[in-house]
Amino acid sequence: MNEFCLKGLFIDLTHKKARLETLSPDVSRKYLGGRGLGVYFLSKVPTISPLEIYAPLIFSTGALTGSKIPASGRMMVSAFSPLTNTISSCSVGGNLAIQMERAAIDFIHIVGKAKKETIIKIHDQDVEFDEISTLSDMPLREIFSKFSSFKGSIAAVGRAAIHGCLFASIMVDNAFAAGRGGLGLVMASKGLRAIMIKGSSRPVRFGRNKTKEEKAYKDIIRLFDASPAIMGRSGIKRYGTPALVDLIASRRMMPTANFQKTYFNEYKAFSAFNIMRSLAVKHHGCYACPIGCKQMGPHHTQIPEYETLSHFGALNENANLASIIEANSICNDAGMDTITAGATISCLAEIRGERYQGKDFVDKVIAMASGRGEGELLQSGSARLAAELNVPEASMSVKSLEMPAYDPRGAYGMALAYCTSTRGACHLRAYPISHEILRKPVAIDRFSFSGKARIIKIAEDLNAIIDSIGACKFAFFGASLEEYANAFSSVTALDYNTDDLLRLGDVIYTLERYINTKRGFTAEDDILPERFFTQPGTNGPGIDIPPIDRAMFEDTLKRYYRIRGCTPGGILKEDRLIGLGII
Repeated sequence: MNEFCLKGLFIDLTHKKARLETLSPDVSRKYLGGRGLGVYFLSKVPTISPLEIYAPLIFSTGALTGSKIPASGRMMVSAFSPLTNTISSCSVGGNLAIQMERAAIDFIHIVGKAKKETIIKIHDQDVEFDEISTLSDMPLREIFSKFSSFKGSIAAVGRAAIHGCLFASIMVDNAFAAGRGGLGLVMASKGLRAIMIKGSSRPVRFGRNKTKEEKAYKDIIRLFDASPAIMGRSGIKRYGTPALVDLIASRRMMPTANFQKTYFNEYKAFSAFNIMRSLAVKHHGCYACPIGCKQMGPHHTQIPEYETLSHFGALNENANLASIIEANSICNDAGMDTITAGATISCLAEIRGERYQGKDFVDKVIAMASGRGEGELLQSGSARLAAELNVPEASMSVKSLEMPAYDPRGAYGMALAYCTSTRGACHLRAYPISHEILRKPVAIDRFSFSGKARIIKIAEDLNAIIDSIGACKFAFFGASLEEYANAFSSVTALDYNTDDLLRLGDVIYTLERYINTKRGFTAEDDILPERFFTQPGTNGPGIDIPPIDRAMFEDTLKRYYRIRGCTPGGILKEDRLIGLGII
């Protein structure tokens, strides 16, 4: 077909059937792939439970996948979240995306439930269903090792999902996680333990212009090389995401003691410099990525990302680096989101007036992974745990999704973005940290709400596009959507400029909010925990961290609603939905 059309597999596990289908040019051009395609499929589903067998689980690549464009090895996993009941999608790296493209598959749409625990094996476009009974509570690293001869890519769930953890993740190639919201539990609820994919052809997309693709590649690499945040002496190329530890701590916005403080005196124990000094660190990354932000220590031990270091460290007042790394390994082996894991343990610590450090912290993670004893309560996440213990205000979450490692009192754009995020408290739906802390692409005052409503709306639309074309957000610390629009056009022959892509990002994000509204979410859910409006953070030399002014926050939220096309109550207006072609 001489048009940009997405093609993929529709799989029904109940009946063990798979069919290959090509989507229409209109749908393909409007939703592009990745996150956009995920939200399109989810918009076609009635309002059902995330764990209902015909609630879909979707793996989808972006149009840039398999191209020469730098940092284009990401893909999305989409479903309804069992933790939050919102629409949810997670960007994940590894080789899964490139293997799908080599198999000439843009997406895999899975419904139904297998009678016995099953592995789906896909070789090119041939699909096999293998029933298994030997994996049991086997750690994920052993599962990946067991199937290492497959020579493709594997996405699998671990014992946390099998035991019902509401924030179970899907692990890809033993090192990459589709972590937030419990999509691993969705996969396990279908009786699906793993998906194994191997493609044998070189990715070819109709209309690809290699000359323009080469130019787009060089333009982006040049901007990467000029970016201190990416390639600088303290950038993520050298230190990985742990490079953020010192920066966030110095800004007095590192969540500490379950967000009761914003500074941890012993943060240097898990700083990037200390990790590099004390461990023999090696770097690796996703397909087609020159950055290589992932780090591996001795014996193939994965070094935690910034959010994990901060939440297993400062949030729990734990300065023991060995325990942080061990707990991260346990989460990866069991398949658990580390942000929710760390936040849930810190919530319990505050309620009990205790601190879990070193071995005590690791023991809590072990209990959480098994779901036994106290682990059953911990597996429910902080919002349910705090409600069960009659202290709901101790959960530092929005829409039941725990906040990551940026205290909103230290960055007001982040405060707004946590609340308007369609999957709950998430730093990646808008990532205003790039503006407010990294000063890219434009520096803005982190302690002001001025202009933040429009900035967050644009950033949400931008990140919806980044997630839909298969790019990595770190790339935008150097390059911009202008360069990636040129790259997209060179690969697809679709003459989309920056404005065209942002308009499609608007459609994708607005549709996500519309789906959440149909699932019962209102403006009452777009709010921070009370603590951030009443308690100050931890002041430092020349830095005051006051509580957030509630009136200013609420005024900015109303401005956001107006810009997004909502009523003052946060409900999308009918003419807005009609104008975007959503209804």
